[in-house]
Amino acid sequence: MPLFEVAIIRKPSKKEVDEGTGMEGLVLAPTPVVARDANSAVIAAVTKDGGLKDFDPNKCEVIVRPFA
Repeated sequence: MPLFEVAIIRKPSKKEVDEGTGMEGLVLAPTPVVARDANSAVIAAVTKDGGLKDFDPNKCEVIVRPFA
């Protein structure tokens, strides 16, 4: 199976940007994952170690990179 690197960045909402309180933040640091494909890599990274507490798919950008 191939190796992937997965990172998740939290994006501020429009309201937070307008108020000046919203900042991007790292929810999941770049993490190596061995998976069948990119979608499986994301699922494995998010559910690893009991899941992520701050993960809201509507406010996050998921970045997946094949490691080859």
